[in-house]
Amino acid sequence: MNIIFEDNHILVVEKPINMPVCEDSSKDLDLLTALKQYLKEKYNKSGNVYLGLVHRLDRPVAGVMVFAKTSKAASRLSDSLRKDLFKKTYLAVVCGKAKNKDHLQDYLTKDSKINMVTVTDKEKGKLAILDYYLIKTKDDLSLVKVDLQTGRSHQIRVQMANANLPLWGDQRYNPNSQKGQQIALYASELSFPHPITKETVSFTCYPTSGNIWSYFD
Repeated sequence: MNIIFEDNHILVVEKPINMPVCEDSSKDLDLLTALKQYLKEKYNKSGNVYLGLVHRLDRPVAGVMVFAKTSKAASRLSDSLRKDLFKKTYLAVVCGKAKNKDHLQDYLTKDSKINMVTVTDKEKGKLAILDYYLIKTKDDLSLVKVDLQTGRSHQIRVQMANANLPLWGDQRYNPNSQKGQQIALYASELSFPHPITKETVSFTCYPTSGNIWSYFD
């Protein structure tokens, strides 16, 4: 795993592709468990290690995440998240020719039984807002930067698909994706108030070359 930053209060890492953030029905090794083991070995701790889960990424999505090393840090980070003080920026490859920039606003509802999110009306759904900016277009694909204004489940995937710009390789919301393709969505930047110093800290990471990302090199 790529450890981006660590102090006494927070642990910032790059989540690997196709790794669940926490334990799920697959029983595959999850990021939270792996990081607890990392801390246990690094600091030679006996017994259980505390590590607070503050936010999530979908299993197929890689990128920057922050975890809390103390309960105080977890509480303050969660409070900052509720107050929309987290700034999350993603890179995505979408199918189609994206505009230079666009502001998307939809209402989303989730069916937990099948883990699917759909666009609905104001009375039934939760408000979802994002802005995207075109970085580069090549053939019928576009590389975009996405700034999330809200944090809904599957938000980028559903809103971009609803705008006729489904994510490349999205097995759930892009009917034209092919089996074996890896979704082209990456959490590249994360900014938030440090839980102790209160100063805004920012962390950046980029997808490694290969797969669809190298198409835009």
